[in-house]
Amino acid sequence: MQKPSSHPIDDVLAPPASDRGLLEVFRRRYLLSLIVRKEVGIRYRGSLLGWIWSYVKPLIQFLVFFIALGVFLGLNRQIDFYPIYMLSGITAVTFFNEAFSNATRSLVDNAALIKKIYLPREMFPVASMLVAAVNALPQIIVVVVVSLFFGWIPSIAQIAALLVGFVLISLLATGLGLLFGSVNVTFRDAQSFVEIITMMSVWASPVMYQWQMVRREVPDWLFAIYRLNPLTPAVELFHYGIWFPLSPRGAEPLPDLWFFSGIAILVSLALVLLGQVVFHRLEGRFAQDL
Repeated sequence: MQKPSSHPIDDVLAPPASDRGLLEVFRRRYLLSLIVRKEVGIRYRGSLLGWIWSYVKPLIQFLVFFIALGVFLGLNRQIDFYPIYMLSGITAVTFFNEAFSNATRSLVDNAALIKKIYLPREMFPVASMLVAAVNALPQIIVVVVVSLFFGWIPSIAQIAALLVGFVLISLLATGLGLLFGSVNVTFRDAQSFVEIITMMSVWASPVMYQWQMVRREVPDWLFAIYRLNPLTPAVELFHYGIWFPLSPRGAEPLPDLWFFSGIAILVSLALVLLGQVVFHRLEGRFAQDL
């Protein structure tokens, strides 16, 4: 027979903290959905047009690119459907930048809540990524609708490329968000470092230019490093899913696109694991440093 506990209350009470990390976040999906809805609602609070702005902004971007870059700078003559090429790449990078930046600031921005009640702290970077994903969907819809007017008829592989690119960016932003978000609580320099990364992301991947330009100018080993940047295959997956179905002249997929996409997903998963480990180690200091 089990000996009765000398402290019966210990058999009832348990510490609220959990070591399950991201698993605990998705176990509390309802709370996660509340935070996401709150953040999305704040974005459009006091706005007369509300969600319409999510569709107007990318449409205005398309018109600006078409006129300023395509017509005035003549890029439409060099790259077929150049505004769609650029807008599809910018959509991918904007999704990453917003998710990464907001996830880095999420713990500091929610300091009051973190110091008052317990909930899985990983929930805030994950919610920031999901909010960025919600904001990216209207941009993708606008690009696809515009592409339909130019004869967009994708194959199953091209639709799959869009989905893989979306998942890849989600994993990459979540991993980096956990890592830099936890460090940012103690060292606010992390936020400035993230701003530099997001500023360079547009030029470190083939958004404004084609990957062939990089291949012509750099040695093979450096071009291989360029393809190992997870954003490079992510952007090219968006190009493959949106721009390639328009059959532009001279269009070539990034060499070994699916192979490097697989490597990028593995790197992103490793970053999620690393971010979770660092997050767990620093989590005990959050309340004190905030």
